[in-house]
Amino acid sequence: MPVLTACSIGDVRRRPPVAPTPSAPATTAPGPLPASFDEVRRVRVAVSERYDRPYVEFADARDGYALFAVCDGKPAAPACPALLYGTADGGRSWRKLRHPRPSAANQQLYTAPGLLVLLSEPHGWYTSTDGGATFTHSRSTPPLWVGAQGRFQIVESTGKVAEWDGRRLRPLAKQPDVPGINTVASRDDRIVVAGVHDGRPVAAVSPDGGRRWWRLAVSPPDGEVGVLRAVIDATGTAWLVGERPDRTSFPALWREGGPGWELVQPEDRPERIRSVVPVGGGMVVVTGPDGAGMVAGGRYHRMNWPLTAEHHLMVLADGTLCAVGRTTSSWPASPSARRVGPGSLSSTADRYV
Repeated sequence: MPVLTACSIGDVRRRPPVAPTPSAPATTAPGPLPASFDEVRRVRVAVSERYDRPYVEFADARDGYALFAVCDGKPAAPACPALLYGTADGGRSWRKLRHPRPSAANQQLYTAPGLLVLLSEPHGWYTSTDGGATFTHSRSTPPLWVGAQGRFQIVESTGKVAEWDGRRLRPLAKQPDVPGINTVASRDDRIVVAGVHDGRPVAAVSPDGGRRWWRLAVSPPDGEVGVLRAVIDATGTAWLVGERPDRTSFPALWREGGPGWELVQPEDRPERIRSVVPVGGGMVVVTGPDGAGMVAGGRYHRMNWPLTAEHHLMVLADGTLCAVGRTTSSWPASPSARRVGPGSLSSTADRYV
């Protein structure tokens, strides 16, 4: 029977990290991130073995949802409807929720703090603001979900930077001089936009909600860049992540500093990666074929975390570092879909020892 894993660190009280163990002196990078975990939570649920692995998504360290939408290798149908579960305690317990449209050609699940959104094509969207107790139906993308993507966004049809006013996206009166914008990152009134033009990375910063823009110099990358992402980490530092055309080679990294963007070239970095996430304190966490690692102090440090090349990293709204994958490994800060045992929902939490 298929199962899912949801992992969270938000509800575990942290103590100061200890020194690296003698068995792995070079695998733990400096910084306030977990070196190990020692708690596994499992909850039995009645799910038929006909269902494939669920899709799991967390809004923050406590609230998450799981959607079983594939049955016998096909989209859920009346004879085998989609199943929806929710947790409000970081995966310690899971409750079955009523799916408003359990039979559909395509099922999707999205979540943000205080928000659960289901897409059941071709029937439309179903939005809940009370943890799945009730849903509101709409034919187009719900405004609440659009607003959850951030105060400043790119309008896909025009490529312009816009501000969400609570009802719709309004293009800013003054646009940044950045052709081919890939991403927008913001915190309060501060905005960072990034793009690639004629093979060269370009970025601009606004300190006042887009009223003024500064296009800062970006040091030449070490190799070709296909997509440039802007990220503002948990401590407010802005980064540029230059993904390679093959999407698997170690990316170009820039950190905002001085008069422009400084290229970060860590020593001993791996050739291949799965995902890269700046996490604050000058640190960047990486997953790839070699497992998990961290860029810190100008070097790449291998981390003794149970992550694989299948895990994709992200940072949730409350700062929780999350890794999502479909393997038998997970990390304490991660919601991850995997098989653990017959008919169970499991979660893992990190704890310093």
